[in-house]
Amino acid sequence: MQSLKEMRDELDVIDSQITELYRRRMEICGHVAEYKIQNGRKVFDRTRENEKLAAVSAQMDSEFNKKGVRELFEQLMSMSRKLQYQKLTEAGALGRLPFIGLDALETEGARVVFQGVEGANSQAAMEQYFGKNINSFHVAQFRDAMEAIEEGSADYAVLPIENSSAGVVAQVYDLLVEFENYIVAETVLPIRHMLAGLPKTRMEDIRRVYSHPQGLMQCERFLNVRDWERISVANTAVAARKVREEQDPAQAAVCSEYAAELYGLEILERDINDEPDNSTRFIVVTNQKVFLKHASKISICFEVAHESGSLYHLLSHFIYNDLNMTKIESRPVEGRNWEYRFFVDFEGNLAEAAVKNAIRGLREEALNLRILGNY
Repeated sequence: MQSLKEMRDELDVIDSQITELYRRRMEICGHVAEYKIQNGRKVFDRTRENEKLAAVSAQMDSEFNKKGVRELFEQLMSMSRKLQYQKLTEAGALGRLPFIGLDALETEGARVVFQGVEGANSQAAMEQYFGKNINSFHVAQFRDAMEAIEEGSADYAVLPIENSSAGVVAQVYDLLVEFENYIVAETVLPIRHMLAGLPKTRMEDIRRVYSHPQGLMQCERFLNVRDWERISVANTAVAARKVREEQDPAQAAVCSEYAAELYGLEILERDINDEPDNSTRFIVVTNQKVFLKHASKISICFEVAHESGSLYHLLSHFIYNDLNMTKIESRPVEGRNWEYRFFVDFEGNLAEAAVKNAIRGLREEALNLRILGNY
């Protein structure tokens, strides 16, 4: 029997042969890319690849080797595609992405819509981004805000997309797919919950407390030691408004300082959040395909073929192009049980070659790829 050193030496020889064959294979793949550029052919040929995978698998004599060689050739063909996409980029054959780069958003005279009532966190986020002197109005539902910018009654909408403790706002993700609207900016609003009541209300007078369900959940530690009835309402600003309108000293609201001041309530206890670093990320959305030239984050969504390894191969485009993926979420695809749409955030700008290269690869290999925005 060979010694371990002898076996390793033999593997080194085989590995050298493999690397030389890989180099030769990629050289030919480069010529294939040039042919496709000249003849307007697509890079990804699913039928050809499936035939190739079946052929190499058939040459193996065990199930383990069949699976192994299939995985090996999947990687080889994936690298071939990436090289071809790169050459398309270098040749300027990728075309221009249908987004216009701007130096700054056009906010002069713009109308901005937010969801909720006066005093809602969405209004605070809007003023944090656009300033207080903004022409704005509010609507009842997230969908109403998306419809407002789609039909042109508003230029921008400010919508919550994610809370650091409660997670994503699933409805907003779904609406980004449904509507042809695009993210152009984001702003992060610290969420500081206050207990607010009518002026001169005493803590011992309180019997009922109102807030958004998440507001109540995020203050459980404070509320659990008090024998108060907890009542859910549409949002924290609605809670503050209700306490003011009903003028009942037995009622209090869990709301922001912004809402408490707007509705003339007195803050009875500050910062009652369980998590002191709680914050919500809001997105600014418009119906124009534009992005800021200094934008550094891109959001996309796509579906994948319902087969083994499909998501893995798509995500490899970020690795190959040195793009840092910062977030991935999934949502069920309506009408197709157990199939999912993926939402990905990654660092980059639509003007960069690496981003164009990755998006070209994703677009050819994914199902229904959409760029949601660069901001």
